[in-house]
Parts: sequence; C-alpha cells; structure tokens
Amino acid sequence: MNDNEKEEAANLKEEFEWVLREEVHAILHQLHSVLVECAHRFPVPLYGNEGQKQDKFILTSQPEQLKCIVTLTGDSITHADISFKVLRQMHTICRTSINQDGPWKLQQIQDAANHLQQAIGYIDNVDKHYIFRSSEEVLHIIQCLIGSLQRARTALVLPKKKTIDELMKSRNMALSPNLPEDLAISFYIQSHKLIFVAYQLSSVHGTMRIDSCQADCAVPWLSDVLFMLTAALHMCQQLKDKLCVFSQYKDFTVGSRSASMVLN
Repeated sequence: MNDNEKEEAANLKEEFEWVLREEVHAILHQLHSVLVECAHRFPVPLYGNEGQKQDKFILTSQPEQLKCIVTLTGDSITHADISFKVLRQMHTICRTSINQDGPWKLQQIQDAANHLQQAIGYIDNVDKHYIFRSSEEVLHIIQCLIGSLQRARTALVLPKKKTIDELMKSRNMALSPNLPEDLAISFYIQSHKLIFVAYQLSSVHGTMRIDSCQADCAVPWLSDVLFMLTAALHMCQQLKDKLCVFSQYKDFTVGSRSASMVLN
C-alpha cells in the first residue's frame, strides 16, 4: 500500500469512527423524535399518549346506494348508523346500527401501534453514551427497526380481510337489529382510509354469487402516521446504506463488543 492509499484508508477509518461515535446517535435521536410524534397521532394509549381519541366520519357511495355515519373511538367503531340498498332489490333499504355495548374493533390499529412501540423500544435500549464498536452492531439495531416499522406500515396498508364465511358467521355480533341471513358487512383500514363494505349472497343456477358495494372516507391521523413511518424507514435505510459501505472493510472496528450488549 503506497502513501496515498494509506492516507485514504486512514481518513476513511477516521470518518467511520466519527459516524459510529457521533452520527449514529444523532440519527437515532432524530428517529426517536419522529416515532414518538407518530405514536402521539394514534388514538390508542401509546408511549405517553393517552389515546381514546374520538372522531366521526360519514361514508357514502355514489349514487347513494350506501350510507354510514361512524364514530371511531380509539381502535373501535363505538357507534354507527348504517343503511344500504339491497342489491338487485334497489327499492329495499336495509338499516342496522352498532352501539358502544358491542363495538366493532379495528385490530389493525392496535397491531400497528404495537409494532411502533417495539421500534421505539429498540432505540430506548441504546444508552446515549454507548460507544459503538462496529458497523455490525448498528446494522443489527437498524434491521430490527426496519422490521418493526415495515410491519407497522403493512398492518395499515395491507389489511387482513375476513373471508366471506367469517363475515357471515359473525355478521350480527355487533349489529342491532340483526341483518338478514344473506347479508353481511365489514369495516377495515386500508392506507389512510376507513372502508365499509356491504355484501349480499345469492344462488344463481346453483352457484353461489357474492355482490358488494363499498364506501370509504379519509382518516387524517392515518395520513400523518403513514407519512412519519415512511420518513423513519427512509432515515433507517440511509444510515444502513452508509454503514454497508464501511462494513466492506473488515478491519474497520473500534473494539469487539457485540450487538447483544446494546439491545436488552
């Protein structure tokens, strides 16, 4: 190795040590701030946020085939006035309601909150005075963060929809009055929207047919949450990319402490 290469290697190692000593902690601090702010947007108790925020939404389809006035409290629909025209019988209107004695739980919200809580916990477990010894240590934490944040985002963006059989079996659990046996409804979150779907089952020449109509509305806090989750994932990826450059140099370590000493 000539003198120029030695100097370049020395400068690179000095930058690497600065990244481990200063920049990693600065980015983790920024991430923590973003994620705590994200947690405070959730309507459920989460990281100092009291939760139980209540919002009211109106969901309609065009033409007015379906209308639903919903009260969302925390992660549950605690009240809803529902009316929709029965498919292929457009002069027949079906009406039912949800009340606080039998709320409709939107499990996606709590699932996303749990994954976010886990991500914040990874950062909380890193002492602010801790000296990182290798890029592998930091990459381990970043991978854990990315995993939790991706799961939080996926819980909201890609809903686990119930099958029509599940909906038919539980169609009257939270409804008053009960729906006719050939009708079912569903609520779920998809991206920044609350979705309501009404289903009707019928038999056509011995074949089961499922018709549906759908209405949705934007939920403002979901937009904020998804924006902050995406921003946090971008910050994680940027730090990961930078560390991956240094990790190519196997002799670039400040010590030999393992990732298990950082995460509880």
